[in-house]
Amino acid sequence: MARTSGAAAVTIDAAGVPVGATFRTTPGNPATAGLNWTPSSRQAGRSFVLTFTAQPDPPSAPAGTRRLLVEVVRALARSFALSTHDRATYRYAFVMRRAVARAGPSRRAAPVATLALLTPEGTTNLVLALEGRRTRSGVWIRVRLPVLPNNRTGWVQRRALSDWKVLRTRLVVDHRTLTLTLYRAGRPVYSANVGVGSPRWPTPRGEFYVRNMLYGFDDPFYGPIAYGTSARSPVLTDWPGGGFIGIHGTDRPGILPGRVSHGCIRMKNGDIVRLARLLPVGTPLTIR
Repeated sequence: MARTSGAAAVTIDAAGVPVGATFRTTPGNPATAGLNWTPSSRQAGRSFVLTFTAQPDPPSAPAGTRRLLVEVVRALARSFALSTHDRATYRYAFVMRRAVARAGPSRRAAPVATLALLTPEGTTNLVLALEGRRTRSGVWIRVRLPVLPNNRTGWVQRRALSDWKVLRTRLVVDHRTLTLTLYRAGRPVYSANVGVGSPRWPTPRGEFYVRNMLYGFDDPFYGPIAYGTSARSPVLTDWPGGGFIGIHGTDRPGILPGRVSHGCIRMKNGDIVRLARLLPVGTPLTIR
């Protein structure tokens, strides 16, 4: 609004009005003007100088000028994806402090699990991060949980986790074809025949992740290398650690492929040694 003493009317002009903005003015004494502008994504990161000039009519006093510097910043999305099959990009993080996973991104949401610093095998615990949410109480991350029932997720505060580790690998185990396939950037790079759980002790289906890698076993039953996953047996919950499903070698390669295990995924020893050169921990695991 602009007023000039002694003038019959005042007009307001504007210069530097950005693309997409509308400027409306009503002459008078006082004169009024309004600028309506929602910056586009292309204008983010740029600066604009807007100049407004109030001119009396007739010119009985000097024109009044005001300049405004407007900087358009990129707004932070309230929700953001962290892992997606569409882009074959996945993120995991280590658990840096004991944390309660909740049903929603709020301290008031019901607790669904507790994340410990270590796995039952004594390795540093990690979680696959699915998405994030910015709230008034901070940033929350939805993660896959290594709990029963399988395929459960929960929200933990971002400060409980390490920096992100980014992967392009994905592991798929197929019950029908009895195969294991490793993908990198969406393309298959390794495949092998496997054994899965028998009907009595089934290998669970769903979305999981590779939790750790173990080696140096004295028992040839497990072969030279074993991977621990977040999947858990729905029937053998009295196993050490609570019945976690592993991917490991075997001293009986002749039984593969087949439905021959108590739920774990068995591979020939040579196959799992080759897989170990390609498969990093944190990799998402699909069992279908």
